[in-house]
Parts: sequence; C-alpha cells; structure tokens
Amino acid sequence: MIISALKVLELNERYNLVSGLGERDATNPEGVGLDLRVGKVHALEGDSFLGADETGSRRHSPEIKTIRDIEKHGNRMFIMSPGEYFLVTTIEEVYAPKEKIDIGGGFPPVYLIPRISPRTTLQRGGISLLHTKTDPGYRGPLILGLKNEGNKDFKFELGARMFNVVFEAVIGDINRPYTGQHQGGRVTSQGKSETQT
Repeated sequence: MIISALKVLELNERYNLVSGLGERDATNPEGVGLDLRVGKVHALEGDSFLGADETGSRRHSPEIKTIRDIEKHGNRMFIMSPGEYFLVTTIEEVYAPKEKIDIGGGFPPVYLIPRISPRTTLQRGGISLLHTKTDPGYRGPLILGLKNEGNKDFKFELGARMFNVVFEAVIGDINRPYTGQHQGGRVTSQGKSETQT
C-alpha cells in the first residue's frame, strides 16, 4: 500500500520521514510521491569485492572521488557522457522508522519503507537509475547509481529534481531493523575490507 504524498507530509510532522525537501514538494506535491534532488556526484576510482563465508560476507566497495557538491559548487552543470556511471547523493534525507508507526485511517501500525523511481526525464535522456530498497531503521541521504545508456551527453544541474520517493507499508513483522555500515549515507568503504553481519 502506497502512502500518499500529502499523508507523508502529515506523518512528517511526527516522524520526520523526509527532511530537507524543496519548497515545491514541501508545500505543493504532485501525485503520490515527493521529488528528491541530486546534491553530490561521485566517481568510482577502484575495484570492488563481495565475498561469502560461513560467518558473514566480506566486501569492499571502491574508492570514490566526490567531483561535485552543491554545498561547495552551487547548482553547477554536470555532463554525463555516453557509457559513464556515477553515484549520486540526494540533498534530502529519508527515515524509515525502525518501529511500526500509526498511519491512521483505521489501519494497524506498520513499518514504512521508501521506494525510489526515476523521474521520466532520466529515461527520456537515456539515463538508467540503479538503486535498492531501503529497510526500516535507515536514516540519511540516499545513494543512487546513474548510467548514461544513450548515445548523447546528458546534462543536469545540482539541485535538479531527479528522483521520486513514495512510502509503502510493510505487512508483517521484521526480525531486526537496518543497522548496516551505510547508515547515514556513507557512500563507500573507500576500498577497505569489511565483514558484514
């Protein structure tokens, strides 16, 4: 079940589900979702590894270089050439409460998770969005992958509305909320090995 944008804004007063929203989405959202803006662009500069053993998986994610940051560079133009891949960080921070919350309307308390979709301008520009679900317990900006699948440059400005978030109710219980190493919007392990439990 998708929670409407207006309901998310109402719940925001109690649970702070999305912070840092742009004026348009904070006061006059369109449709059922809220738009999120790109605040940082990161280039990958190393290799990655994801392994498995009986005690937990070992991994390291690549070193990255932050090449654009709206706080340092303003809403400067960025150009993605065909075939290029970057990680981006949202300006907004999301919170998927670690406990069930009361959404009202006679519904029982539920966990909420944010689901991300690209705005259609991305797909029309040949850009694919890579992302994953966000589990209850996560708080921070979202880190998303963008790849130019087209044969032309794709240009965007930092601060542009690029993604749409809807919150969905989770039916049932969970074993434990997210407590992972990417809490708070960490982009990478910077090439250092980690054990995931």
